[in-house]
Amino acid sequence: MLDLDPIFAEDGTLSRVVPGFRPRPFQLDMARAVASAIHDHSVLVAEAGTGTGKTFAYLVPALRSGGKVIISTGTKTLQDQLFDRDIPTVRSALKLPVSVALLKGRSNYVCHHHLQRAVADGRFASRDDVRDIGLIERFALSTTTGDRADCIDVSETAPIWSQATSTRENCLGSDCHHFDKCFVMQARKAALEADVVVVNHHLFFSDLVLRDEGVGELLPAFNTVIFDEAHQIPETATLFFGESTSTAQIVTLAKDTVIEAASGARDSRTLPAAANALEKAARDLRLVFREESGRMPLRMIGRNRDFADALDTVMQRLDALCSELEEHGARSEGLERSRERALEVAERLERWRSGVEGERVKWAELFTHSLHLNSTPLSVAEVFAKQVHGQPRAWIFTSATLSVAQDFQHYCNALGLSDAQTRCWDSPFLYDLQALLYVPGKMPEPNTPEYTRAVINAAVPVIEASGGRAFLLFTSLRAMREARELLTEAMQRRMLPFPILMQGDSPRTELLERFRKLGNAVLIGSQSFWEGVDVKGEALSLVVIDKLPFSAPDDPVLAARIDKLNQEGRNAFMEHQLPQAVITLKQGAGRLIRDENDRGVLMICDPRLYSKSYGRRILQSLPPMRRTRFEAEAVQFFSAELV
Repeated sequence: MLDLDPIFAEDGTLSRVVPGFRPRPFQLDMARAVASAIHDHSVLVAEAGTGTGKTFAYLVPALRSGGKVIISTGTKTLQDQLFDRDIPTVRSALKLPVSVALLKGRSNYVCHHHLQRAVADGRFASRDDVRDIGLIERFALSTTTGDRADCIDVSETAPIWSQATSTRENCLGSDCHHFDKCFVMQARKAALEADVVVVNHHLFFSDLVLRDEGVGELLPAFNTVIFDEAHQIPETATLFFGESTSTAQIVTLAKDTVIEAASGARDSRTLPAAANALEKAARDLRLVFREESGRMPLRMIGRNRDFADALDTVMQRLDALCSELEEHGARSEGLERSRERALEVAERLERWRSGVEGERVKWAELFTHSLHLNSTPLSVAEVFAKQVHGQPRAWIFTSATLSVAQDFQHYCNALGLSDAQTRCWDSPFLYDLQALLYVPGKMPEPNTPEYTRAVINAAVPVIEASGGRAFLLFTSLRAMREARELLTEAMQRRMLPFPILMQGDSPRTELLERFRKLGNAVLIGSQSFWEGVDVKGEALSLVVIDKLPFSAPDDPVLAARIDKLNQEGRNAFMEHQLPQAVITLKQGAGRLIRDENDRGVLMICDPRLYSKSYGRRILQSLPPMRRTRFEAEAVQFFSAELV
């Protein structure tokens, strides 16, 4: 077993290269647990509170293990941080000749074929697209990686990227004329040769599914996999072990076919006509539903009398396109790929339409311009457990939020990790001195119409005392938007000068940068700001959470899981809904104290923390802050000196 003490000691290896490094007993203990799991090819589920130093705790034993290691993260931000900063630091400190590769999803790399096709086609939606495609074209000539994140002149969210990158569906593979210089293939080759590969959860599970289907591996065979931000794994696994087909995918298939026909089958009038007919049918299928967005179970979909006919029309148009592509597919690589894609879409739609639900739930999700037809497993425990136990490997799951009051049963059951070792290390931060938990004493029940107004009324005096510097986190977009209107009115009445920012106004990274620079702003957010957001220092001193983040019980997948658990005589609320809400709440609460010098108030407005019997279990899962029910104490906190 590796001797880790000299590395994490006060005058040890890491202290020589990491400015301000200090030994942390929990960090060393976690590193030992990770090293043991790697040595024994076992499963470790490790919750490490904020400030534990979990990244170095798993990197040191991983890099010293001598085997192939995959590190999977939940966000591109952490993926880039690991590759650009953390791994080079540890590798330098340990003086290890470890090769490292960064591998992202296909859509992150410029595709020479689709870029050239877009330029040649010359049809763009705006002047911005025309400018951006030129900048991407110049970038493709000079870059060595093709990573769109390196193309600093074009925003990563620019719409034109969809025309300059590929998807698994429209990639030509080895038939592409640019295969030898393909950025995706170069990145994969580097990953296959590297000792350590940094990926994200979506790419990891995409590869896992492809391996099950017998398709070539994206990722190398590995000895160890480490999931950071592992609280996201159950949801990601459910997504990838399920199946989804969208009208947007069908529209893209139709458009790609028209473009390919223009160069590979110019003499055919019937092929583009069939593609255009399919595009219209797909758009008509979306228009069957008047709702802007939302999730619908199968029984609700069936109530729409026009749905079955519209889906039949899509299937007929797909069959017609498949027949045309059968005739013309051999004329070009692009047309052949369109034929394969059309067959795949037709097969998925037929499985969705005719398949029996059983251990899966069929449902639909509406977006503004698209309809997704989904088939989702009620549980991924069995299929994921087979992956974990298929070969002798180490599997390490780590996050600041995996347990409920240090109980990991919910997490382990969700993934079939029955034999996993579980460990929990509390944050080293002095929460009793650094933070205060404020639950307002007089709040209405969360399901009442005036609840969001009551949240804002309770929050404004505390926001004033904190000098802005606040996150307001809401459990729904509707409440978030209502809160902005109410907060704007309240600020004007009280003549408070704090800028108000809201999720959706700009990309998340831009909003956070503005928030930090302003120094007195109030940022209102929903789901995407509950986790993965790191604002250290005085810019963030107050986090307000409107209510306990229970998932909507009418969500089709959740409703089916609740029914199944209840039919088995189990308590779905205590076993599934409550643990899931606690993990999400811990993520939101974790935005407040990010550093040993941070100080602030966590305000959770939901009265159920004290009025319901399960409230105690939730409170036990939160950091050990001082608690109050009184506004005056919360306001006073900001004028008191840290002792």
